[in-house]
Amino acid sequence: MNKGELRAHFKALLNRTDCSDALANTFIDQSIARAQRVLRIPSMEKTQTYNITASTSTLIIPADFLEIIDMYYANTNLTRVPLSKYVEMSQPGENGTPKYFTREGENIKVYPYPTSGSISMNYYGQFTVMTADTDENDLAIIASDLITYGALGYASDYFLDERGPLFEQKFAQFLAELQEQAN
Repeated sequence: MNKGELRAHFKALLNRTDCSDALANTFIDQSIARAQRVLRIPSMEKTQTYNITASTSTLIIPADFLEIIDMYYANTNLTRVPLSKYVEMSQPGENGTPKYFTREGENIKVYPYPTSGSISMNYYGQFTVMTADTDENDLAIIASDLITYGALGYASDYFLDERGPLFEQKFAQFLAELQEQAN
């Protein structure tokens, strides 16, 4: 479903005349954001490749980043370490084949520092934002019911609707089904 169809379906199920399109869009966006916090499915998997041309220790995280799956350099899996351990082990200017990585804010730090080659990061990324009524994203295509019932849950809180537990139960059911299918 595209965003316009999702909104129309949501408003039909909510069955209220005082829910504007803008408010409905807010509930839909909140539902997608909530799903992204817990859902990890193949359609969220992405790869970022960093081409190294000079000694570097810092890689910038993609804007749609949610969670790292793994990182590779020259077909070797890098080991994630806590930032405190990374700080203890890293020596300024020590170049070589990276073996470790950590996340610090919006950056990934690798050690030892590579001088060439490429590092690939597999990660879970956000779904494409739907702004226009004709926009779709992967979640809207495969799980419009999840988005709809999540939005209905937010609407029930807003409007003090007693159907909230039912909406929450259906959202949790659809979320579990989708995650189980992915697993």
